[in-house]
This record gives sequence, C-alpha cells and structure tokens, in this order.
Amino acid sequence: MKTILTSLTALSLLTAIPFAHAASSVDLHVTGKITPSACEPSLSNGGVHDLGKIAAKDLNVDQPTPLPVQNLQLTITCEGSTLVALKPSDNRSGSHFDSESPLKFGLGLVNGNEKVGSMILNLLSITADGVQMYPIGSAPGASWSPTSILSPTFLTSFTVTRSTPDLAPDPIQRLSADLQITPRIAPANTLTLTKEVPIDGSATLEINYL
Repeated sequence: MKTILTSLTALSLLTAIPFAHAASSVDLHVTGKITPSACEPSLSNGGVHDLGKIAAKDLNVDQPTPLPVQNLQLTITCEGSTLVALKPSDNRSGSHFDSESPLKFGLGLVNGNEKVGSMILNLLSITADGVQMYPIGSAPGASWSPTSILSPTFLTSFTVTRSTPDLAPDPIQRLSADLQITPRIAPANTLTLTKEVPIDGSATLEINYL
C-alpha cells in the first residue's frame, strides 16, 4: 500500500507542473560562395625533398639532430585576381616528437609508436604579380598576424603591407615563394635503430578561397 501511495503522489506532482513551451521546428541555413576564379598550387621537384641516407651513428643520442634545410619553389596560379589562403594538413599527424608544439609536421612512425622526427615549414621571399608580399596567419575566429610559419592549426595568406593591427589578405593572381623545409630527427635513444628507419613526412597545402 505504501508503494501505491508514493506513486500516486508523484503523479499528482507531475500533473501540477505546467509544460514548458517547446519549439516544433528548427531552421537550417546553407551558406557559401562560388568563386569565378580557380587557383592551382604547385611545388618544384614534384613536392619531394629527399634527405638521402643518414647513418645512425651520426644522430645525437639524447637530443634532436638537425638535418640540412631545403627550399622548394611554391607557385600559386589563379585565373584572375583572387583572395586565397593556404590550409596546411599534416598527413602524419601525431608523429612529430615535439608533441607540445602544434606548429610542426611529423616525419612518420616506426615500430608502432616511435616518432621519427619533425619538420617546420616556412614561407620566404614571396612575390605576387611583381610586388613583394608578406605572409600572415589566422586561426579560426582570430585576426590576421604576421608569421612565416605554416601550421596545421591556422590559415596562411599574403599581404602587401606589414602595418598592424589592420592586416588583411590581398588578392593575388600569380604568386611565387620559397617553401623552406627544416627537418630534424628525434633523439636516437627514442628510436630502435637495428634496421633501416624510413623518414616519411607528408603535408598537403590546400587552397582556401576567402
């Protein structure tokens, strides 16, 4: 009898509370832009930087080993004057040993979880349509700031001015720049070096229309 009385009491309380007004529909908005001009990026040497073979005995035991810096030529060609940015992606995400730095790209994994190394990408000596330009970066929801570093965490665009705080991308039609690759190998004591270890860095530079 006690159980029945308790249930009835709960029912009476529920019926005493007025129902809140609930919306019976929700709106979906699809937005975007169709750009009249397409852009195509390209890299010299097919986008390949071959580090060759590196002797294990030449690696630092307990600190990273810097490798030779290499430049590839980056070209962006558009059908017309267009506002663009580069959106880098790390195709070896999670494999760079400097896990505290989101600015670096990985050089692959070996033996399941050993991180081979990392690389930093910089844009230097930028010209577009006969004018010197400067690289700027912007994370989602943030303003543009000067930076030469390419990162998977923000967009990189180009401007003709260095003045702040009103930095903003300028349109380009044909742009060329040096893509500087700065690789380094993880400390040798973090790698199993009893057989050849492949260096397998890979990044994608995607055009993002602004």
